[in-house]
Amino acid sequence: MSATFPTAVPPFRSRIGRDARSGYYAASRRYRLHLVLSCPHSVQIAVVHGLLGLDDTVPVTLLPAVPDAPGGGHRALRPLYEASAHQHPGPAAAPVLSDGWTGRIVSTHAPDILRDLARRFGGDGPALLPRGAEEAVEDVARLCEQGITAAAQRAGQWDGDPAARATALATLLDALDALEGRLDGREHLLGDGPTLADVQAWAALLHLDTVHRHHLDAEAVHRITGHPRLWAYARRLAAHPAFGSRIDLDGIARRHHAHCRGREAAGAAVPIVDWTAYA
Repeated sequence: MSATFPTAVPPFRSRIGRDARSGYYAASRRYRLHLVLSCPHSVQIAVVHGLLGLDDTVPVTLLPAVPDAPGGGHRALRPLYEASAHQHPGPAAAPVLSDGWTGRIVSTHAPDILRDLARRFGGDGPALLPRGAEEAVEDVARLCEQGITAAAQRAGQWDGDPAARATALATLLDALDALEGRLDGREHLLGDGPTLADVQAWAALLHLDTVHRHHLDAEAVHRITGHPRLWAYARRLAAHPAFGSRIDLDGIARRHHAHCRGREAAGAAVPIVDWTAYA
């Protein structure tokens, strides 16, 4: 089946508030992001960071593509985890938003980090989480997590029930159909400009092609490619520096092979997008 990756257990989920009364509040260079560009959640955060131009506001530390600590996670993050939760039971995994003033972790929960970057540090950047669009963004996020990523993983489990694989593939194709429909006559999923929905969808498509495709048969991949607007959209976004510069194909491949628990299928030989043109 497709690769599985370590996550923080339990997650840290503090939020960035409006002002000092919130405890954690937006302040230039107070926070740091610790990201792994082979991880889909980290890629989403890195793209948002790039779209908002936060290099001088929220510095980023990039970690190795493959976890280097026993049991998963990263050795470099262990001091932060230990400072934030005594004898933390899980791996020291990325993504992490840390607070330089206290030396502790603010959050490891990617959806919260995405929203806080967009809401608290957006400044003059694009409105990635427009007022009134929160529910629509959540709907797309759910569609990508469950309808694309989780369904693609189940569809690639060759040691499982063939009927379950077929059901998962149908779920995946339905999700791609839904996104394809949203792009009828528009360049972005919501409104006229990029939002968090586009970031989440693009990351899901990137990993569908570079990771999950390897565990699908050729016929399944052929059906996945039958969404021309969606894959043209993926290529168009990849041409934007905030997206394309976050593509780490070598890292994705190394992380995938380090954690993969299944065998490759015929779909591995049928790439959908030439991501090397943008990376």
